[in-house]
Amino acid sequence: MAENLIDGNGCIRLGVSQGFRGKKFTTLGPGPSPRAPPAWVHASWVGKGASLGPGGWLQGLRPRGSREPGPVQKLPPLGCVEVVEDRWLPWGLEVELYFLGLCMISLFFVQIVADSSCKLKAKFNLSGYKDVEKKKVVIGGMFPVHNRLASSDSNTSSVPVSSGCEGFNFRTFRWAQTMLFAIHEINGKEDLLPNTDLGYVIYDSCFTISKAVEGTLTYLTGQDEAVPNYRCGDGAPLAALVGAGGSDLSIATSRILGLYYFPQVSYESSCSVLESRFQYPTFLRTIPSDEHQSVAMAQLVLHFGWTWVGTIAADDDYGKYGIKRFREVVEEAGVCVSFSETLPKVSSPEDIQHIVQTVIESTAKIVVVFSSEVDLNPLVEELLRHNVTNRTWIASEAWVTSALISHHPGVLSLLGGTLGFGIHRAEIPGLQRYLLNIDPYEDPLTEEFWETAFNCTLDYGKAMQNARASAMGTGAVSRIMPEGLCTGQESLEQLNNTYSDVSQLRITYSVYKAVYAVAHALHNLEHCQPGNGPFEKGSCADITKFEPWQLMYYLKNLQFDVPHTGETIFFTDGEVVGLYEIINWQSNVDDQISYVHIGYYNSTAPPEERMIINNDSIIWNNNMLEVPRSVCSERCQPGTRMGIRQGEPVCCFDCIPCTDGEISNTTDARGCIQCDEDYWSNANHDACVPKTIEFLDFGEPLGITLIVISAFGALLTMAVGMVFIMHVGTPLVQANDPLLSFSLLLGLVVTFLCSIVFLGEPQHWSCMTSQVALALGFALVLSSLIGKAALLMLRARALKAARGAAKVAKAVAKAAAEQASDTAVVPPPPPPATTKNDVDPLRPIHQRVIAVIATLIQAVACTVWLIFCPPYPVKNTAVQNIKIILECDPGNVIFICCIFAYDLLLALLTFIFAFVARKLEDHFSEAKCVTFSMLVFFIVWISFVPAYLSTRGKFMVAVQIFAILASSFGLLFCIFLPKCYLLLVKPERNKEELMKPRPKLRDGTATGTSTSVATTITDTTGNGTISTVCVDD
Repeated sequence: MAENLIDGNGCIRLGVSQGFRGKKFTTLGPGPSPRAPPAWVHASWVGKGASLGPGGWLQGLRPRGSREPGPVQKLPPLGCVEVVEDRWLPWGLEVELYFLGLCMISLFFVQIVADSSCKLKAKFNLSGYKDVEKKKVVIGGMFPVHNRLASSDSNTSSVPVSSGCEGFNFRTFRWAQTMLFAIHEINGKEDLLPNTDLGYVIYDSCFTISKAVEGTLTYLTGQDEAVPNYRCGDGAPLAALVGAGGSDLSIATSRILGLYYFPQVSYESSCSVLESRFQYPTFLRTIPSDEHQSVAMAQLVLHFGWTWVGTIAADDDYGKYGIKRFREVVEEAGVCVSFSETLPKVSSPEDIQHIVQTVIESTAKIVVVFSSEVDLNPLVEELLRHNVTNRTWIASEAWVTSALISHHPGVLSLLGGTLGFGIHRAEIPGLQRYLLNIDPYEDPLTEEFWETAFNCTLDYGKAMQNARASAMGTGAVSRIMPEGLCTGQESLEQLNNTYSDVSQLRITYSVYKAVYAVAHALHNLEHCQPGNGPFEKGSCADITKFEPWQLMYYLKNLQFDVPHTGETIFFTDGEVVGLYEIINWQSNVDDQISYVHIGYYNSTAPPEERMIINNDSIIWNNNMLEVPRSVCSERCQPGTRMGIRQGEPVCCFDCIPCTDGEISNTTDARGCIQCDEDYWSNANHDACVPKTIEFLDFGEPLGITLIVISAFGALLTMAVGMVFIMHVGTPLVQANDPLLSFSLLLGLVVTFLCSIVFLGEPQHWSCMTSQVALALGFALVLSSLIGKAALLMLRARALKAARGAAKVAKAVAKAAAEQASDTAVVPPPPPPATTKNDVDPLRPIHQRVIAVIATLIQAVACTVWLIFCPPYPVKNTAVQNIKIILECDPGNVIFICCIFAYDLLLALLTFIFAFVARKLEDHFSEAKCVTFSMLVFFIVWISFVPAYLSTRGKFMVAVQIFAILASSFGLLFCIFLPKCYLLLVKPERNKEELMKPRPKLRDGTATGTSTSVATTITDTTGNGTISTVCVDD
């Protein structure tokens, strides 16, 4: 295989090997190009012994297949040519055709470009610093010394040249000077690269991607004229690039450098997208990733309880990715973003005005800004014109210590109280002295700095021109003196700008670390021991001609201590630890902004210790000490829940009180919690409290009253019984069947006493006893009454028949009397006498059997009820929300309805029977009393139904007891009061003949007895007088 030939100028010659296919070759001639027609070397003359002789002669060529070298041939300047093999041709013809094409293309390029060996048609316009003479290794640097590109001439009549830069930035110029200081410091060290002097090539990126790409291509080419994919320069190799400023610039440069695995160490590019080792394999940085900063900003917002914030981001990768990650974290935590605006790279007044109006109109008092100082500056100026205050700004590290922003007049009212995150700060001994000792005439960039800093010019001719123009304007042409001319002796120590301010060395310190990182990697590469090297077969790289990927190995595995600070630097996948200082903008004694350190954030610390803030040391906007509030809606207190407003962010809500029975015991509760069945919400709806247990207790006034009334009724009933027992032999008691009377009184005693069982906390026994006793008690009373009523009804019917017979007898007697005056009349035979059995077809035994059977039916029904569906105590929580009503559940509604419907049936039959017999007359009007008692019974229980249904809790039991007592008293008084009156007050009327019922005639002149009705007998006396006698049996 033929070896590649390299001449003294570093140009690469074509090396040909037999059997090559599809490879690319470059032929480059030495020296300047003569304007003579070029010659060329045929591929068949290239052999293994070819070499380059003195003066550019190509010697050792021989025809293919010949053992002897051919004649020496002159290698003309052919330019830069790329030749690719045609794979489909035979080998010999392939090679010949390739080199024939090489020569033709070379002729074409030589005719077009005759004065340069490698160049493109476009010309770059780069400014910066360069020192590569007699240097063993060169480090590249790229800094945005200017803020923007200058307007370019659109004239295309000449060769286009890239635009220049404008807007000198003192802060970034200090960064560039820091790199020079670090290199000078390293070159003076004995323990770091002692045998190697570092050179540098520094370009200005002008804060634009195009300039950064220009600088990158120029670095890789090795000469001022950039040629993509070629290294045309000679001299010391370029080790790494320190740069290129903002994240969007580094993204562009890193994509190009990554193609060649060329190392790049950034000092400011913090965008999280640069973490991808797949897209940016050779990118490293000494500044933490924005992944950490975005999370830190979110933690700061959450720390102060802000839930309503606005965001502003620069229109680049730094702003977009930073604010995107911030929003992801805060929105996941429940924070809402009121507005999200983007700062354009080239802003118009309309764009800035729109953002200002958004900030003013928003109710968010916290504004998070992810932007560089250059992009943010126009917005700050417009906000100051609108006198926007009462906002707290959260600053990213790119502008948190920016003098460009903080030195605006009146900025304290706008940005006072700003909180932000700054990267680690350090002091660099000797840097300030170096910055103050620069030579204004050293290079054009330093001249521009000097002229901008002191507002003068170092060019005498330009000063004269300015003076002449000024004199022409004033008319004093004869006395032209140059004004604004710099002497070069101006004192930088008296200059008050960010260039000489070394109090906040953050990005500056990051530049310092980046340069030292490259130097330590080169030191490790240089001091590699052959045989123990990291490369193939333990080999080492030569520091004078190493490959970029070899240095990349040492950078990835680097660990060193930064001079003067002792900070240990190591790269984990190209990243460093996320360590930030939290800074508060406060006013000093001169009413200027001071950057006060109030805390820190360490991404490697435990979660609870990552952010440490001294809240008491913070001074907020307008010198307030109280933490500002920024919420769309005030927090919902316990007892309420958040109700999201339709079409608005989730942080905008209404606080809706929890309904009864529900609580919320936290602030900003999403929903209310239902209390357990036995609990209820308190008045504030923030806690569940046990429900009030309610039942009609014995000891409360109402319970005592009912007990007294029930006991009185029972005692009164027993007293009546005692009266009846004392007068059991009297006609009145005997006429009312004493057994039925006593069973009736017993039933009343049961109903009176069972009402007491309804009181107290319901138990299983009390639930069964109360209901069954009530049903059986009324069944016994009504069964006894139905026996009496049936007897009264039959008596009434019998007496009605007797009354009809008496009317017939009366009519016959009257007719006979009328006829007696004329003739003797034979009286008709008397009607048959009405016996006691005809009037009382029901004997006492029959009445008792009716009462027993009726009561027994109820007893059987109650027994079945108790066996299959007995009543039981329950906690009723549905009636009253705040109370638990202890009551008895009937077990089965059908059973209890049937049981009490049976009592109603007995009462209805009793009423019907008594009503039929209502005209039956006796001294105590038994039929009327039974009828009236049944009317009272019905009225009480009919009134009970709506009263019972309209009451709740213990009062339902009270209503039921009142109904029981009222109906019991009604039965007692209506049935037994007349009898007791006769027994105790009118004992003289307690006679047998007076106890007999009499049917009341319609004319009121005659009534019958209770046992028989005497017939009317007509007796004809001698004198013809007729007498009518009414005989009782």
